Amino acid sequence: MKLPMAFLLGSVLAASGAAADTRTEVSSRALERIQKEVRHELIMLPYLGVFDHLAYKVEGTEVTLIGEVTRPALKSDAENVVKRIEGVERVNNQIEVLPVSAFDNRLRFKLFRAIYGYGPLEKYSLAVNKSIRIVVRNGHVTLEGVVGTQADKSLAGTRANGVPDAFSVTNNLRVAKYER
Repeated sequence: MKLPMAFLLGSVLAASGAAADTRTEVSSRALERIQKEVRHELIMLPYLGVFDHLAYKVEGTEVTLIGEVTRPALKSDAENVVKRIEGVERVNNQIEVLPVSAFDNRLRFKLFRAIYGYGPLEKYSLAVNKSIRIVVRNGHVTLEGVVGTQADKSLAGTRANGVPDAFSVTNNLRVAKYER
């Protein structure tokens, strides 16, 4: 079965299912196990924080890592833990290391306070692995991750837009689809 899946880290995972041209045939059970282990290994990285965004795509025995991180070591750590997963033959590491910037660092903390310090959004600050990721690159802000409702998505975007010094805000938050 050739089934690629793209996953974004957060409290809920999102999947896409286009056909892939892979050389190694992988059973759906093995693919599911690899995806689960990749997600687990990435969220367990010790220096993964709210200002980092990691995602991955599994195609057969190849894992592609994407996203943005604030520390170069996090990029190599992510690749190293995924390489050790049984069944993974190749890791394509496309994670971008964000430029060092005192301006961006100040903006990150302003955004953190504006979003996670705001009453209706404080519930997202309780999790160890924060579901709203704040990516800042040269004053431009991207919100990534998962929230529970459309209202929370809009509220997080509004709070981020209200932070002085943010040149632009892109709200890529997804609303969780809960199964009953």
